[in-house]
Amino acid sequence: MSSPPTAVADPLDFLQEELTSLVRRGLYRSLREQAGEPAGSVAIGGRKVILLCSNNYLGLATHPWVKEAAKQAIDTYGAGSGASRLVSGNSELYQELEERLARLKGTEAAIVFASGYAANVGTISALVGRRDAVYCDRLNHASIYDACLLSRADIKRYPHGDTASLERLLRNSPIRGKRLIVSDGVFSMDGDIAPLMELVRLAEEYSAILMVDDAHGTGVLGDNGAGTVAHCGLEGRVPVQMGTLSKALGGLGGFVAGSQTLVNYLVNKARPLIYSTALPPPVLASCVAALNVLEQEPQLQNKLAENAVFLRQGLFGLGFCVLNSQTPIIPVVIGDPHLTMQASEALLEEGVFVQGIRPPTVPEGKARLRVTVMATHKREELSRALEAFGRVGRRLGLIR
Repeated sequence: MSSPPTAVADPLDFLQEELTSLVRRGLYRSLREQAGEPAGSVAIGGRKVILLCSNNYLGLATHPWVKEAAKQAIDTYGAGSGASRLVSGNSELYQELEERLARLKGTEAAIVFASGYAANVGTISALVGRRDAVYCDRLNHASIYDACLLSRADIKRYPHGDTASLERLLRNSPIRGKRLIVSDGVFSMDGDIAPLMELVRLAEEYSAILMVDDAHGTGVLGDNGAGTVAHCGLEGRVPVQMGTLSKALGGLGGFVAGSQTLVNYLVNKARPLIYSTALPPPVLASCVAALNVLEQEPQLQNKLAENAVFLRQGLFGLGFCVLNSQTPIIPVVIGDPHLTMQASEALLEEGVFVQGIRPPTVPEGKARLRVTVMATHKREELSRALEAFGRVGRRLGLIR
């Protein structure tokens, strides 16, 4: 008689152990379902709550022109693209969108990727490799760091916004191959603007390529929402501008704007572009419509700025630790991840939806509520939100 089989340990046992550890450290994440459009208010658990954690800064995801363009595109082109862009998925809508994006950014050309993440990964890994060096602000977006790791270039990090440290790195690093300086234009968790004037100077002085990730600046800063580079008066001096279609433009996708040579190179070398299915035509059409709104309704940018000032000053006045943001991203730093999530849940009970952000997205000890405002928020909604922040802050001992 044969002996019973020996029990074999489950090779995935470590998964539950890691999840338990995340819960213990206050770092466990879960998905929260919401209903309705990403407008000033949404429904969560059957309750209407004020939405203060969306990147839909200008409210374009729900703009009538944008929605109608998507509907018409379905009737004309169908719901999906059916292939990658280099096979048969390169809809004529891509050309219109890319021409409009190049015009917005003041460049010769632009190329659209399936997401902002893919744009960063594809561009950085195409521009640099093993014998090259990438110089990164410590608070750059995770997609930039993932792209640097995939490129196998030597990663040199400098303290946030510290261009003196960056210059020392450039001056003291042996020149073996290409140098790439990469920085967020607007930092997604702090809401501050990169010191672009100094970054441009250093890139030009040390013969480095400069790439700016303008995911949170496009549509928000600069004339007609041209972004951080235009806001700083540096048109024509940043050779690689990355942006997204999924934040202020209310859609989906990422893009890179620059010279026609750069775009041609990325079409041939950027693996996420080559090997990803093209975006659905309704997405492309809605992004074109969003650019139309951006041009024709500049008051949305003004309203966004006004709402951001009102909410930022209100939170500061209540006594919260509000970082020096210059954008619609308003970080309320709490520090402890458990207390941060308590505050998030308490605010939801009060009718305000704000997500807690914890390590590794932000540094240890810097857990926060990442508050974001939209142009479409009514002043009455923001006032009610501030009242809720005051009640929760006093109850949890965050403010006096």
